[in-house]
Amino acid sequence: MSPEMIRLIAGATGETLLMVAISAGIATLFGLPLGVYLATSGKGELYAAPWVNRVLGVIVNATRSTPFIILVVAIIPFTRLIAGTSIGTNAAIVPLTIAAIPFIARLIEAAIREVDQGLIEAARAFGASPLQIVTKVLIPEALPGIVLGLTLAVVSLIGFSAMVGAVGGGGLGDLGIRYGYQRFMPEMMLAVVVVLIVLVQLVQSVGDRLARHLNKRIRHA
Repeated sequence: MSPEMIRLIAGATGETLLMVAISAGIATLFGLPLGVYLATSGKGELYAAPWVNRVLGVIVNATRSTPFIILVVAIIPFTRLIAGTSIGTNAAIVPLTIAAIPFIARLIEAAIREVDQGLIEAARAFGASPLQIVTKVLIPEALPGIVLGLTLAVVSLIGFSAMVGAVGGGGLGDLGIRYGYQRFMPEMMLAVVVVLIVLVQLVQSVGDRLARHLNKRIRHA
């Protein structure tokens, strides 16, 4: 592998990590409270609002069911409004974030719903408010599941970040398409695939270890 290839791969890897980190962070800021609300706003739940729950559920499902590459193209005007351009690393963060928010929300919702209902009833019996139940019971108990969900979301974002390369989004996907496909450099495509696999393995390993650690702490608490 030539020094030029190494330089290109290193730069593209940095762009991919930047895209994934920023989009994952913003999506978590929005997806976490949305997921908690979806898990607690059904009929008879802490923040019972069945109609709001259904409307939000439809919106979340509609966004999740839209193929990512179509979503990228469909929101180009919005991307230009936010980022000032529709190509490059900064522009790619916009569709990545929008795609990740409903995905993370559903993962958080699933983790929250796995918490033993007996703990909620016990907290209610002690006079805890809905907010206290969420912050002191639901989220702490669901933390291992939340970490695993966020790990899955980050892994998915790494894959999505490669897809935005098809529309000039920068990062490893863009590098693989421009050099590996358009310039017929299979060694570059192979290098891009290897780096993506390594990134996914690292993220998954760290997420799994953190989830196991949190699970042990909860069991011994």
